[in-house]
Amino acid sequence: MAKNKKKVVEEELKEADELLRDRDSEGSPEKEAGEEAGKEEPENIDTGAEEGKPEEPQSKGEEKEPEEEKDKRDEKIAELNDKNLRLMAEFENFRKRTDREKEQMFENGAKSVIEKVLPVIDNFERALDMTSSEGSEEKENDPFMDGMQKVYRQLMDELEKIGVKPIEAVGTEFNPEFHNAVMQVDSEEFDSGIVAMEMQKGYMFNDSVVRHSMVGVAK
Repeated sequence: MAKNKKKVVEEELKEADELLRDRDSEGSPEKEAGEEAGKEEPENIDTGAEEGKPEEPQSKGEEKEPEEEKDKRDEKIAELNDKNLRLMAEFENFRKRTDREKEQMFENGAKSVIEKVLPVIDNFERALDMTSSEGSEEKENDPFMDGMQKVYRQLMDELEKIGVKPIEAVGTEFNPEFHNAVMQVDSEEFDSGIVAMEMQKGYMFNDSVVRHSMVGVAK
């Protein structure tokens, strides 16, 4: 009996010793929790340090770089704006110059046509003067001559509408800009330097002379 009891005690001690060894090798739950807590603390410390860490100030070069870019951008905008204004001014000058050239071309063309029409008007007036100077009642009541008078008046009215008008001559002071003096005449009616007679009528187109009046000036 004593032997069996001793054997049982030895087996129980052996089992207890194995359990202790197993516990030492594997580690207790409290020890493992402590080790895990110890491992996590450095992470919390590092995180707190990163969150609370102030931002590093930018260097002077980084601060100046945006200002330099802004200055360059403003300078480029000013250059483009100046270039645009110059182009607009040049285009405006070109437009005005073109308009003047068109007006000059139109005026020169109109004057050229009027110059060719004036001899026809001169002949028209000579024919009417001849019929009126004869003073015949039959010719005054002639439907043909009446029609000629109406055509002449219509022609002169149309010329006046486009800016053609005769130059005043007889009774006005001689003006070389409008009159072409071909002779001097004795006149009791007009003073010296006054146009006493008109041999060929002059005409103007707007403000320019198409043909000077051919006149005789009183002495």
